[in-house]
Amino acid sequence: MTAQPLPQLSFEDWLAIERAAEDQRSEFVAGEVFAMTGATEQHNLIVGNVVRELGNALKRKPCRVYPSDLKVRIKADNVGTYPDAMVICGERAFHDDRRDVVTNPTLIVEVLSDSSEAYDRGDKFAHYRTLPSLQIYLLLSQDRMQAELFVRQPDDTWQFTAFIGAEDRIPLAAVDVELRLGELYDKVEFNAV
Repeated sequence: MTAQPLPQLSFEDWLAIERAAEDQRSEFVAGEVFAMTGATEQHNLIVGNVVRELGNALKRKPCRVYPSDLKVRIKADNVGTYPDAMVICGERAFHDDRRDVVTNPTLIVEVLSDSSEAYDRGDKFAHYRTLPSLQIYLLLSQDRMQAELFVRQPDDTWQFTAFIGAEDRIPLAAVDVELRLGELYDKVEFNAV
């Protein structure tokens, strides 16, 4: 996320602006609004692959997969975000009747970029952890084949596992799915360093 704070707003004010905007998005953090920058081809390919793989794996299961246009409200921290992808299992909880802001994701996926990596790993993950429904946080690199999986434990700690091989299987037990890492990077070309 690019750090370009605008004047302090309430969550409802930010939400009204987001709903009226046609071609730009921002995230809301405790009164500050941060403009979101556009994504690279690699980022978009990875997000598309994630949504496809999760959607296929969750057919006929009580879970729904959402791409990055649905917002998440994190009331405990007064935050509004657009995860790259998410899954909600069971009943969906919406912020209001517009049904464009959810409050109970089970799984959130973020694709890391140079501008967002520190935030996605740090403060954003801290905000997400305050969501009682969240069981899985999956970070995917856009510069190399690598997944970092964080799974909530019964004692409310988070277990970390890294995956780097194309044949590695990422267990997403809370949604009863395993994803093959190589499928999440289908057609993604990495730049030589």
